[in-house]
Amino acid sequence: RDTLLQVLCLSAFLSLPHARAEPIRYSVAEEGESGSVVANVAEDAGLAPAQLSARRARLASEDGRQHFRLDRGTGRLVVAERLDREELCGQSATCTLPFELLLANPLQFFRVEVAVEDINDHSPVFPEEQVTFKIPETSNPGSRFPLEGARDLDVGSNSIQAYSIAPQNEYFSVSYGSRIKGKKYVELVLEKPLDREEEAEVGFSLIAVDGGSPPRSGTTQIRIVVLDANDNAPVFTQERYIGQVLENAVEGSVVLSVVATDRDAGPNGEVSYQFSQAVGQSHSLFAIDAVTGEIRLTKPLDFEAAENHELSVRATDGGGLSAMCKVLVEVVDVNDNAPEVVVSSFSSPLPENALPGTVVALFTVRDRDAGANGKISCALEDQLLFSLRPAYKNYYELVTVSTLDREETARYTLAVTAADAGSPPLTTTQTFTVDISDVNDNVPVFNQTSYTMYVRENNVPTVLVGAVSASDADEGPNAKVTYSLAPAHPAERPPCSCISVNSENGQVFVLRPLDYEQVRQIEVLVSASDAGTPPLSANVTVRLVVVDENDNAPLVLYPSQDSSPASSELVPKSSEAGYLVTKVVAVDADSGQNSWLSYHLLRATDPGLFAVGAQSGEVRLRRPVTERDAVKQKLVVLGARQRAATAVSHRCTERRLPDDLFNHFVGLRLRPLPRIHGSLHLAWLTRAAAGTLPHAYCYEISLTTGSGNSEFKFLKPILPSLPPQHSGMGRGTGDEQEFSRGPVTMEDVAPDSPGTLSAEQFNSLSFN
Repeated sequence: RDTLLQVLCLSAFLSLPHARAEPIRYSVAEEGESGSVVANVAEDAGLAPAQLSARRARLASEDGRQHFRLDRGTGRLVVAERLDREELCGQSATCTLPFELLLANPLQFFRVEVAVEDINDHSPVFPEEQVTFKIPETSNPGSRFPLEGARDLDVGSNSIQAYSIAPQNEYFSVSYGSRIKGKKYVELVLEKPLDREEEAEVGFSLIAVDGGSPPRSGTTQIRIVVLDANDNAPVFTQERYIGQVLENAVEGSVVLSVVATDRDAGPNGEVSYQFSQAVGQSHSLFAIDAVTGEIRLTKPLDFEAAENHELSVRATDGGGLSAMCKVLVEVVDVNDNAPEVVVSSFSSPLPENALPGTVVALFTVRDRDAGANGKISCALEDQLLFSLRPAYKNYYELVTVSTLDREETARYTLAVTAADAGSPPLTTTQTFTVDISDVNDNVPVFNQTSYTMYVRENNVPTVLVGAVSASDADEGPNAKVTYSLAPAHPAERPPCSCISVNSENGQVFVLRPLDYEQVRQIEVLVSASDAGTPPLSANVTVRLVVVDENDNAPLVLYPSQDSSPASSELVPKSSEAGYLVTKVVAVDADSGQNSWLSYHLLRATDPGLFAVGAQSGEVRLRRPVTERDAVKQKLVVLGARQRAATAVSHRCTERRLPDDLFNHFVGLRLRPLPRIHGSLHLAWLTRAAAGTLPHAYCYEISLTTGSGNSEFKFLKPILPSLPPQHSGMGRGTGDEQEFSRGPVTMEDVAPDSPGTLSAEQFNSLSFN
């Protein structure tokens, strides 16, 4: 309502006589800053500055917008807000902002017109940032392709003045101008025939430039798509494709991709792929993607079966044109095969006397892999007696390097390891079990260095006395030991026929009875021989000791049994107690305890007159001889063993001798006594003392050993016969007294071995 009021007032003012006929005109450039001075409107209107305030001067416009304001103090007209010509006037060639300067008291107005001058503040702008044209490659030169021009909000010389192409190209140029009724146009002109296969798209910039200073420009991108005609067949990027794939690649792995291009476009340039033919069964191992040309595995590969595969691939476009290429797939070896050990020959068992360098086995190694994966090295593990020796190519010999000993090791387990040079390496171990066959290289060995066996004399025939045993470290026949008697020297015959050895078990037998008194011991060589070829043997000494039995009676050496006349002993009358009358000496052919002798008085005419040394056999006086003793004394000496020898002694007194001499004549005779109380043959005593020994005493002396019977001979008397001497004491020849038997020991005698008494031991015995 206020605006309407202002318009009515303005109309009234215009009708006033004080209005100025010509407007006051000013010009101002657009985009001026607020407060910019346009002009001094008071001065141009012929008004004093003081009147402006006094008359309430103000500005009024038809649209009510206040683009300007009046400075009442100075009368200047200033810009009230930013002026945008394009916003205020659009594309009009001129842009004028009219308003009135009103004064009151009296009412007066002035028309003011301010022309807003254009400045080049806008650049040309295309309606699209990119314009695409699809032009058949068969289009003729000179063909025009219109496009929408750029728009510039500025006017006049600041508007678009020209178009250009950047960069320049040989195919297109730009044409622009005004048609009838002033309508402007812009066109692209084809200058040269297009070839889509050579250049499927042509791109450049279309630039619009205005006439400002400096000029402004606008750009749009022109994209020319050349439409295809099927005038080209597909072409592979390579005539021959080579791909590599690991032999352990899984199914579905991509081997490679073939690429064929068709310079045509659209269906004419759409290429599909397929296998046209395959060599052998290769096509069954691969599949090709019809769109991408990607070749994949359909089955596992094996380098050892085929190192490469050759395929033929056909590429066909949508128009039916096609091309061919070859694809070579190389299978890359993977160390997936362990070395193989193939034994050509193997010798087992091996004789233990095989010479060093003897070939035990010949084998070859191989690996189906290639390169380093197929390079093989062999090693023999932990053996000092064997080694590997290269033969030729991949052949190796397993040979001995030192002598073998079956008795130490009868079987060798040899591990030959073949390893390839792959990463990681694969290995194969071949085991050779070498048995060592026996060679007769060991002699039998007895379990003792010598043997001592014992047999009692008078043995039964073929009695077993012991056994020898020998072992042989060899085996089989080489270890089968047989026994036999061997001569001391090879040329001799076995010395003893009374001993036999069982050839199988080594038992030793005595074939006939032996007599200790004839043979104390026998030494023989027993040979142990194996059954090898040639046989080996060893000897051992077997000593057979004959153990004595008490099968011999003692033999009286003195007094002699054969003396004639009978031996006599004279005892002086003055002899004191302990006087040695005589000594009975006896021996026993047995040994050991069987030969130990002891002497005892069995009977005596005067038991108290004489005594016999139990070990020495000495007959001594127990007391002095008196006149009352009989001139002849009889003594029976008894042995304590089952077998005994008896000596009879007569003591005679010669009356014609002086009184201070009292001699006894003792006669001794051996009498075998099966038992202690055997009868005595005393005829020799009667003959010895015929008429000369009126008072004779007779004694029986029995000498004992072990069991057994022997005849003993007496030595002759050592002392001469003395004349008889009467004694005042005697009991007559018939007076006898029997003594009890008692045990006698000889602890001072120790034999070499049980049942054996050596000659040295016997000679060392004391009879005193």
